Amino acid sequence: MLQLITNNIGTILTVLALILVITLIIIKMIRDKKKGKSSCGCNCGNCPMSGSCHKS
Repeated sequence: MLQLITNNIGTILTVLALILVITLIIIKMIRDKKKGKSSCGCNCGNCPMSGSCHKS
């Protein structure tokens, strides 16, 4: 088991880093959603969905 870990330490660390980054992105998206922020860039003048995505 230790041999497997030492042979693949680079891959294991890369996967752990990716999992951490993805988790942080999801947490930020959830917090922004709860605060009412949008991820669309908020250029609603040119958006055909401007009336339905932002509640007045």
